[in-house]
Amino acid sequence: MTEQQKTFELLAEKMPQLKNEIHKRIIGQEHIIHSILISLLANGHSLLIGVPGLAKTLIIKTLAEALDLSFNRIQFTPDLMPSDILGNEILDRDHRFRFIKGPVFAHIILADEINRTPPKTQSALLEAMQEKRVTVAGNDFELEKPFFVLATQNPIEQEGTYPLPEAQLDRFMFSIHLDYPSMENELKIASETTSGKKIQINPILNRQQILAFQNLTRNIPATPTVIRYAVELVRKTRPGTPEASEKVNKYIRYGAGPRASQYLVLGAKANALLNGKLAPDIEDIQAVAENVLRHRILRNYKAEAEGISEAGIISGLL
Repeated sequence: MTEQQKTFELLAEKMPQLKNEIHKRIIGQEHIIHSILISLLANGHSLLIGVPGLAKTLIIKTLAEALDLSFNRIQFTPDLMPSDILGNEILDRDHRFRFIKGPVFAHIILADEINRTPPKTQSALLEAMQEKRVTVAGNDFELEKPFFVLATQNPIEQEGTYPLPEAQLDRFMFSIHLDYPSMENELKIASETTSGKKIQINPILNRQQILAFQNLTRNIPATPTVIRYAVELVRKTRPGTPEASEKVNKYIRYGAGPRASQYLVLGAKANALLNGKLAPDIEDIQAVAENVLRHRILRNYKAEAEGISEAGIISGLL
């Protein structure tokens, strides 16, 4: 048995265990948890958007407990400074400068309500996400792998917020939208979360296993047909091009860039692995398309006035 097959078998064994462990505390939200695990395997970051009370923060904290990794939560506020995230240099007793690491130096970062802090502080985190290292006073500090940022955002409170610019949104592999739970799940939530029962979450995966799974995700093959489908899908989102449909030309101001094609292929590979396959197909591209493309296409005023959503446009392209 090859090393790749061993890693694949371990992943097939561990991922259902990981999901079950998370569901000990999280009721419902299967699609959300599946999407977060895809971005973890693909070594991408995710932005979770939903109204208060949908367990965005709890899902991330529970995932962190189920993974044997270091974890830090950063509560974003209007007065947060870049040094509060990255760290800074202090003068010690020997009159030498010493770097004190900030909370960004962890494997999993929960960036809570990322749109509540000014652009300068947002950029400090987003640079770390992209470069996987931090620069302070001219010195570079590598972030330990895996490095995984999960940011949350509240879509209904816009006062006192600083929306992420489109160029910075592009750093996130996925934009995951949470919806209200079903009646059955909300009854369970109301029952189980108001009792005195404490739920212990046990670690299922360690750092070496996660790195091996990420390496496997990168290295499984994708056929030219699947890659071409991903690229053609992205090109269809760009108005004014030969590939654009009438609906795209009518409602989209600008479409997705090449990074979307990369994340479609990587996301499809991770989705395939989670579904027990060693190679992605077109259905895997379609499964991750909305999360990858939603925050990479910008609607125009006509689309907003007519209530045309990004999801509706992406659905039409598929």
